[in-house]
Amino acid sequence: MPPWKKKKRSSGRSGAAAATPASTSAAPVLARAPQPPRRPSIWDDGLGRAAIRSAQVILVVVVAVAVVYVLIQLKLLVIPILIATVIAAAVSPLVAFLRRKGWPAALATWAAMLTGIGTISAVLWLVGRGIRNEWSSLVEEAGRGLDELQTYLAEGPLGLDDAQITAARESLTDLLASEQVQSGAIAGATAAIEAVTGIILGIVVLFFLIKDGKKIYGFLINPLDPQSRMRAERIGDRSVEVLGGYLRGTAIVALVDAVLIGAALAFLGVPLALPLATLVFLGAFIPLIGATLSGVFAALVALVANGPGVALIVVAVVIAVNQIEGDLLAPVVLGKALSLHPLAILMALTAGTILSGIIGALLAVPIAAVSWAAIKEWSATSDLDPGELTASGG
Repeated sequence: MPPWKKKKRSSGRSGAAAATPASTSAAPVLARAPQPPRRPSIWDDGLGRAAIRSAQVILVVVVAVAVVYVLIQLKLLVIPILIATVIAAAVSPLVAFLRRKGWPAALATWAAMLTGIGTISAVLWLVGRGIRNEWSSLVEEAGRGLDELQTYLAEGPLGLDDAQITAARESLTDLLASEQVQSGAIAGATAAIEAVTGIILGIVVLFFLIKDGKKIYGFLINPLDPQSRMRAERIGDRSVEVLGGYLRGTAIVALVDAVLIGAALAFLGVPLALPLATLVFLGAFIPLIGATLSGVFAALVALVANGPGVALIVVAVVIAVNQIEGDLLAPVVLGKALSLHPLAILMALTAGTILSGIIGALLAVPIAAVSWAAIKEWSATSDLDPGELTASGG
């Protein structure tokens, strides 16, 4: 090709380069108006942020106290509902089993409800039969045991002041004979009416929770957005699992504790072994301290009837049974139903006892366990997107 026919390659690039300034100059540049400097606020520094956070915490505490106050005023309504919820969660596997076998919903509900109520009634009847005739003797023997223990602490090697021992004993007596017990004895008719009303309400609520529990819960969480509704469904399923597992597992643990300690008392020749074993069974439903207190009661009776040697053996048996329960039995039977630290259990028991006496102590731990399980379930699903929630929930 002749040289004069060669094309210039740089014409396009130079044209584009030449067009760039033109296009740039064609677009007007708008200068932003200078903003006035922001005036500092008293809430911008560390102290101000701490004050805002403190006000938020105070508001949450005030709302929580108000809610607790309302619940206490409505305890005739709240306590039967809570008890019915725990029982419904405990018998839910039976309902599911009967429905899988082809039973109608109403028939499966009645069968499960009668099974739950019948079991609890039988246990209460056996407990009442075990301690009804021997209760006065049991209290008398325990009182004599306290007298001997007081004498030993004052005259023994410890040499404690008798006034200090008497003050501690009076404090314990005042705790056991609280104002609630005295007022209940005075207003016996009112207490009986409230008890009957609570039982009837609890039975009605139990029936509908067993039959339509999922529908009721679905209605309550229906206003939530889809993602929050899926989380709430998972929390509901986990709560039922925790409540049912807690009640069934605690009943098994209580039965094992009562059998082991009762057998040891009978073998050692301690009188009133059956009523003492019954107290151990009841005390096991109050975690961490119930079985221990009932074991101390048994040791006091053994101290009076059999002497300090047998009483020490009873204490050793109670400690050994508690260790077996805590290290072997409870992890297998309860599983993850009670994944609470002992300090949290103690705080829940204290709060429940202050708010509602023995019933509060019985319900405090399962409520705390469900609350903690709900928090963990919400935290476990908070990082999942809706697609992962659907896949895991479906």
